[in-house]
Amino acid sequence: MSNTRIERDSMGELHVPEQALYGAQTQRAVDNFPISHQRMPAQFIRALILAKAAAAKANVELKQLSESQGKAIVDAAQGLLEGDFMQHFPVDIFQTGSGTSSNMNANEVIATLASRLLGEPVNPNDHVNCGQSSNDIIPTTIHVSAALGLHEQLLPALVHLVQVIERKAVEVHPFIKTGRTHLMDAMPVRMSQVLEGWAQQLKANIGHLQDLLPSLQSLAQGGTAVGTGINAHPQFAAGFSRQLSSLTQVQFTPGKNLFALIGSQDTAVAVSGQLKAIAVTLMKIANDLRWMNSGPLAGLGEIELEGLQPGSSIMPGKVNPVIPEATAMVAAQVIGNDMTITVAGQSGNFELNVMLPIIAQNLLSSIELLANSSRLLADKAIASFKVNEPKLKEALSRNPILVTALNPIIGYQKAAEIAKTAYKQGRPVIDVALEHTDLSRSQLEILLDPEKLTAGGV
Repeated sequence: MSNTRIERDSMGELHVPEQALYGAQTQRAVDNFPISHQRMPAQFIRALILAKAAAAKANVELKQLSESQGKAIVDAAQGLLEGDFMQHFPVDIFQTGSGTSSNMNANEVIATLASRLLGEPVNPNDHVNCGQSSNDIIPTTIHVSAALGLHEQLLPALVHLVQVIERKAVEVHPFIKTGRTHLMDAMPVRMSQVLEGWAQQLKANIGHLQDLLPSLQSLAQGGTAVGTGINAHPQFAAGFSRQLSSLTQVQFTPGKNLFALIGSQDTAVAVSGQLKAIAVTLMKIANDLRWMNSGPLAGLGEIELEGLQPGSSIMPGKVNPVIPEATAMVAAQVIGNDMTITVAGQSGNFELNVMLPIIAQNLLSSIELLANSSRLLADKAIASFKVNEPKLKEALSRNPILVTALNPIIGYQKAAEIAKTAYKQGRPVIDVALEHTDLSRSQLEILLDPEKLTAGGV
């Protein structure tokens, strides 16, 4: 075969593209798994490369590698991260359940580069993979990549979304709108109260996510094949975590029980569950925005979202709520990702979970989707929407449910009769109440004042 070279592994010889940095085991995976043509996520590969550098540094300290070997591995890893490293990682997501193919892909690529730097052979298994097994490095990389994704992407994006909502709440505080329960008219609320509710939902989600970080930053590294730590230095786990913490500026620690971290993916399942909860919150916010924006004539028309693009290929002038729609689709995808992770998490058979690559893919996908959509929702929907005050006042003035405020004075039954009459006749509730009670208009104006009613019993 032209443009190839012969590589060898424990199973024999095979052809590898001539310019490829990887070797035989990676090529076997490429040949064996032409399934989705989707590679492992870049965030995962980045974390795997960082883990290899941390392992080399720890092994040099523990005298498991020479200083020159360790430096070559670290320099090779850092060089990869500074360039387009994904071109060297062709292995499909749907591969061996341990992620061994991706681990060996990293080992081979780094070994090739390290050998060039050192001027002598650096072995993928004996040197780059020193003190490691796919069975602990891949679970470790799932935790590391997800933790970095939360610290660097999702948590900052959620905080930004909360800040934008809270600023907008101050801006729209003067506006009062008809509240709705069951999509039906209810007591009035301030627009700020609606947004403050969203912000509190997100703050609670942020808190729950932060509570999971210590577990996510607890690593399986050091357990090697089954959790016993065979072929790893007794101090390797601690040294690895220390070096990785230094490389990432995120505090990682050795797991308290490596058998649990290799045999299960419970932490990933828990994190995914919280990501699903965030998706549910974003779906609620997106749908509230879509409903309030609906119209502009035949819908609620309470707000006007920023017009970002034409909404129809056939209806001129139509503009749609595209950012909330995109956010809702992200939420649906994250909920689906969680189901996949839930099923995959059940595949912890004895000493190893064997659906690690798909857990990594779906977990990191959810983190990225939620982070990106949160920023768009903040900047292109919430920050820029305008309130349609005349529409709010029109609906409020005709809302018979305001009669709820008269319950303590005239009773529920009498108030219900007034509300039904106002509905039937299409008249303001204050006019009907004036006819059917002994209350004066000035008394009714005070009792039915929407601004007063948004304060509840205060």
